[in-house]
Amino acid sequence: MKEASQKVAKWSRKDVTGVVLVYVLNVIVMTAIYILFEYFSRGKNFDALIKYLAQPQTLLTFFVLSSLSSLFMLVFFLMTDKDFLREPINSEMLFLIIELCLVICILCCEYVNYYLCPFAVAGLLTLFLTNTKNALFINMIFGYIWIVFFTFLGMNDRFNGLADQTVLYYIMNIVAGTVAILVMDGVYSRVKVVIRSLFVSLPCLVVVAFSLFAYAESDVVPSVVAALVSGPLSIICFTILLPVFEGIFKKVSCFKYAELTDHKAKFIKKMIEQAPGTFNHAVIVANIAENCATAIGEDSMLARTCAYYHDVGKLRRPEFFKENQAGLEDPHEGLTPELSSNIIRSHAQDGYDLLIKNRFPKQIADACAQHHGTLPIYFFYDKAKKFTDGEVSIEQFCYTGPKPQSKIAAILMIADSSEAATRTLADRSREKVSEVVRNIVNERMKLGQFDECEITLKEITLIINAVINSLTGVYHRRVEYPKVTLDGLYKDVVKED
Repeated sequence: MKEASQKVAKWSRKDVTGVVLVYVLNVIVMTAIYILFEYFSRGKNFDALIKYLAQPQTLLTFFVLSSLSSLFMLVFFLMTDKDFLREPINSEMLFLIIELCLVICILCCEYVNYYLCPFAVAGLLTLFLTNTKNALFINMIFGYIWIVFFTFLGMNDRFNGLADQTVLYYIMNIVAGTVAILVMDGVYSRVKVVIRSLFVSLPCLVVVAFSLFAYAESDVVPSVVAALVSGPLSIICFTILLPVFEGIFKKVSCFKYAELTDHKAKFIKKMIEQAPGTFNHAVIVANIAENCATAIGEDSMLARTCAYYHDVGKLRRPEFFKENQAGLEDPHEGLTPELSSNIIRSHAQDGYDLLIKNRFPKQIADACAQHHGTLPIYFFYDKAKKFTDGEVSIEQFCYTGPKPQSKIAAILMIADSSEAATRTLADRSREKVSEVVRNIVNERMKLGQFDECEITLKEITLIINAVINSLTGVYHRRVEYPKVTLDGLYKDVVKED
């Protein structure tokens, strides 16, 4: 899953302190997990544990090696994604994934079979909660940390003399996770995820076969069964844990996007029933936004979901929006332009408040607040000027913003306005649609609506082309059907019968 590109924010002292604190605390947590399992491996003998800790060389070495893994993570995100690192909650999420997967693998190794360990879970969770690049890196870090635990807990000594296979186990761990990431990337069906889980078992099966021939490993049947089950077990653990991480860290996976855009979802269903015009507009904008996001390499599913909900704030007063009036009396006729403007522009903030209150992902709520930026509402501004002899301040007829902070929000601003404007055209030829879309984008650029997001002119050009293609596809011309009566034909048919 790709993160929406946002304008890079400057780091504060608070940001630095938060990130450093997360990394230090999690090195301590991993050390505590190690000590806990040492306690259990010594038969829950507290005195034996104290005696072991009284000679701190081993514990110190473990702490240093764990610190190195955290240092690798820190350097990686400093070099590749400082904005992701800037939020301490993101680093905490990755550490929790690693720590939880460590505990699961240790329990499998200690009480069942080494080859049953669901090594792919860490990479899969990172893949669906962030992106492929992060998933591949976290998979390598998890492999490193796992081998550190595997060695220091003395688990290799309990594998019938196969201590020299540690490197082989490390490779198996990394390959299993990498295979899982590669075969699951871009898969949005839970059924396909289950089917492809069998590929994740292949690295374990290869190692079992190698151990059989190279090391004459005993108990082959349990190992083969465990290796076969390891892939599906990884998927089971991943399926159970993913919603938990989505809820705790307010992240959205492709599966969550599918749930949010289902027509039976709570607010989608309300729009269909209470604001059908708004819903139909949202569906078209969603298709346009998805095409635009694909064109510039952004998260198309996030764009689609944001588009579905960008006007959800209109549910507060659906009858005040033209697309929902369906020929009924316009309630704005009895209101002042100022009051009408306040009602219209409030839908952006209302949508944000509604989604935040219902614990929606913040990037979707942000799209509600940002999709009109600080644009003026020209209709009521012009109406106010006609009613007033003096000067009228345009500021009181502008949306309150903020301006788009991400490329997804910028796409939504363009797609929303372009669809609404094209709907009013009598001539919807490609040339006319192109003219309208380009005028809309030029106006927003002049008003500085894209100044706060990192979108380039090249990307804007790609977005314009995608919008034009989408709109001409939606509002395409059809052959005019001739007016033909079939009455005479039906009579002839009756006579023949």
